[in-house]
Formats: sequence, C-alpha cells, structure tokens
Amino acid sequence: MAEYTPVPLLMAAEQFAKLPGIGMKTAQRLAYHILTLPIDSAKEFAAGVLMARESVRFCVKCQNFTSSNLESDLETENLQNQVCLCVICQDEHNRNHKVICVVESPKDVSVFERTGGFNGVYHVLHGLLSPIDGTHPEDLRIRELMERLTENVDEIIMATNPTVEGEATATYIGRLVKTVGAGEIKVTRLAYGLPAGAALEFADDVTLTRALENRNEI
Repeated sequence: MAEYTPVPLLMAAEQFAKLPGIGMKTAQRLAYHILTLPIDSAKEFAAGVLMARESVRFCVKCQNFTSSNLESDLETENLQNQVCLCVICQDEHNRNHKVICVVESPKDVSVFERTGGFNGVYHVLHGLLSPIDGTHPEDLRIRELMERLTENVDEIIMATNPTVEGEATATYIGRLVKTVGAGEIKVTRLAYGLPAGAALEFADDVTLTRALENRNEI
C-alpha cells in the first residue's frame, strides 16, 4: 500500500492477511470496508470475534469446538478452566457412542451433520500427518482418541480426505487402533468413487479406480 495510507489501516489489513486464503489485496479491501462501517457496527464486529475466541473451547471428549458446559454453561467467570462436552457427546439417547468417526477438522463435523445420515459420535484430529510440514503424531489429537478406546467402542471410521496426508493418517491410526484394541475394534475407511450424476468421461483415474474397488452388488 502507498506510503500515504494511514498506519491503522495498514495494521488492520495486516491482521486480515493473517487469515487463511486471504491475500493482501483482499485484506486491504476488508480493511477499507471496516472503516466505512458505523462505529457501532465496527465494535459489534470486533466484539463478536472476541466473544467467539473467549467462549468457544475444545470438547474434552471429541476435541470438537463447543460452547456447551456441563457444570455451569456460560455463567462462570473462568470459562477456560471448565470441563465441557459438546452437544453431540452429551447426547446419550440419539447417538451411538460405540461408533466414532475420525475427521481432520471441526468443519468436517458440520459437513457430516448436514447430511443427517450419521448417528455416531466424532473425534477431531485438528490436522493430518505430514512430516514434510513438520506435523507428527504428537501434534494431533491422537492420544485423546486412544484414551477413548477404553470405553465400549465397536468401530472407528476414518473419514480423512483421500489425499496423501489423509491416507497416511488413516493408515497410521488404523494400525494403532488395532494394536491398542487387540483386534476387537473394527477400523473402516470412507468409500470413494463417482459422485451422483457424474459422467464417466469426466472422472479422473484415481476416482474411477476407487469406484471400481468400492462397487456394490445390485
């Protein structure tokens, strides 16, 4: 940005640029937009971000984001020290706690929940194994997953993306679960193939191979 640009505007743009997927040009547009807002709207925007950061915590069980609190909801002064479970982990009637779906990030939980077709529970890793990027098993929430295997668990569904990192993570955890669970816990992987309504001529080799491998009897 030009030298005549006010320093506070530069600082605001730099903060927006720290967000994933936001380049400097987009960050500048966002910063300019904030400055055009009424002061009350700008304060409301800042307060909303701060409230989310302060009140949203990790579920002690599945590691998903939650603002639910078993002991006192949001009325206590020290929220960060409260033991909390998300609404899914609290649901003992409609959720099958014997089936755990392992995903990479909290947004993946939202994707599954939109379908309404899964009634088990989740475990969020908050990343994938990637030695090149310096992400190792101890950097993920794998230990917390292993601790849950002491409960009555029948199946672990590996729902990581079909990337090199996703496949490596699924394989690593699958082997770990079988070792810890002494083979009593079933480890499954999401099936991948042709999406509904897709034409064969537009399918890539990997997708078509997956579709053949995961074919079903009709």
